[in-house]
This record gives sequence, C-alpha cells and structure tokens, in this order.
Amino acid sequence: MSGINWRRRLLQLVLAFYACAMLGVAAMVAGPAINDARIMSSPGRGMATVTEVGPLRTSIEFQDEQGRYHSPRSGLLYPSGLGEGQRVWVTFATFDPELVKVEGRGWTLSIIPAVSVAAASTLVATAAYAGVNAAFRRREARVAP
Repeated sequence: MSGINWRRRLLQLVLAFYACAMLGVAAMVAGPAINDARIMSSPGRGMATVTEVGPLRTSIEFQDEQGRYHSPRSGLLYPSGLGEGQRVWVTFATFDPELVKVEGRGWTLSIIPAVSVAAASTLVATAAYAGVNAAFRRREARVAP
C-alpha cells in the first residue's frame, strides 16, 4: 500500500473515531431526554430516602401512591449532590417505577457534559488529523529528491 493510501486510511480512521465520539455526545443528551419524556408521560411523585451513594449509582427507596415500596436497581437519575440518608422528592414513571429522577432535575443537566466531551473530542481529532498530515508531509519531503 502506498503512502497516499496509508495517509487516506489513517485520516479516515481519525474521522471514524470522531464520528463515534459525536454519536456518543448525541446519545448523552438524547437518552436523558427520552427518559424524562417517559417519566412525564405518566408521572408519579414520592418521598425517597438515599440508601447508598456509589461511584456508578445512587440507590434510593421510595413509596408510591399505592403504598408500595420501590428500590430501583439502576438507581436514581440526576443524583449529583445527594448524600446517604438524605430525603428527596422524586418523580417516577407510574408504569415503570424503576425509572425515577430527582424532582425538578431534567435532561438539560446533560448538556454541559455533552458539550465538554464534544469539545475535547474535537480537539483530539483535530490534533490527530493534523499530526497524520504533518507526519506524511515530513516523510514525503525526505523521499523527494
């Protein structure tokens, strides 16, 4: 494979990784927006107690309007700033009490992290793209008579 083909393939690889990163950014916003829409299509409200705060999930226990207790396996949406033993109002989907978020918080909280990831990905992809081009330009300059 000639130098031109390697260059083109490496640039395509950089662009493919960048496209995957941007797809991830879109999912970072779309996922929470879909969850919020599902919750708001049939909302319930309850007082929850934070039972555990971990690096990957914040666990809660709450009682619904029928008096049944729930402790969602996947944890709480938008849990930042909560501590163990704290009591908070939550909104949940009545058809799926596993889908529960802190009342008053929504998908818009995902915008800042998504923009941060998009900016970092753009910087890395730009640097990689420029690096590949620079490396091949240097190589071509050495090979040229």
